[in-house]
Amino acid sequence: MLSYRHSFHAGNHADVVKHIVQSLILDALKQKDKPFVYHDTHSGVGRYDLQDERSEKTGEFKQGIARIWSRDDIPTEITAYIDAIKALNDTDELRYYPGSPKVARAQIRAQDRMVLTELHPSDFPLLLQEFRGDRRVKMYPEDAFARLKASLPPKERRGMVLIDPPYELKHEYQDVVKAIKHSHQRWATGTYAIWYPVVYRETIDNMIQGLKDLNIRNILQIELGVEPDTEERGMTASGMIVINPPWKLATQMEQILPWLQQAIAPNHGHHKVEWIVPE
Repeated sequence: MLSYRHSFHAGNHADVVKHIVQSLILDALKQKDKPFVYHDTHSGVGRYDLQDERSEKTGEFKQGIARIWSRDDIPTEITAYIDAIKALNDTDELRYYPGSPKVARAQIRAQDRMVLTELHPSDFPLLLQEFRGDRRVKMYPEDAFARLKASLPPKERRGMVLIDPPYELKHEYQDVVKAIKHSHQRWATGTYAIWYPVVYRETIDNMIQGLKDLNIRNILQIELGVEPDTEERGMTASGMIVINPPWKLATQMEQILPWLQQAIAPNHGHHKVEWIVPE
């Protein structure tokens, strides 16, 4: 089932949280000169036109990146993230938004490497076009978790894996747990960043319990909500579960999230930074 297209949702509040956390992890990896790998399981097309009919149809970016784009009080911690967006826009007008691969390429160095997988037959050619010619980037039109299994452990022994499936099907939540189980067995020291949407809170609670049952230490949860949880279908919050996070990440997000909530969801928003399993 490959009906999901991220172009409808690019730049929304969930993207903002995901890409800020991603950017902070990459910043931390760059503190050492040794090379690292960035592995993206569901890469999308790389960049998104916010004037595209799909983006205009939902207008989700207007409740996300558009609310912080022109503010003059942006926290210094998210400078790299904002710079990745500015690099795609020649003027002060916000038209293009980077997917996670473009956020990553804006930060990786000559010695670093990217592995991108995208199975959608319409999206992969666009991804290929976006990164063709960059020797640091390898792209695969393959199943995300099969390629992840084949790629671990990486030769660099340092890096991060971003896991952000569309969660179109209920079993995808448990697919993530299984992927973490097998990946951690191969590469226990890697940083794994799992994006999740809160549509039904029970589903997220079950996924978190599944991760706890793996007996893996050092798991951090970061979440931003824009509406209270509800029994009705619709994403009210989103977050990142990070295994082996950089040591400063929790403190950084504790500082960023109150500002982000006030900017994006001042009336009904909520946020949290909690250890699912301590180190």
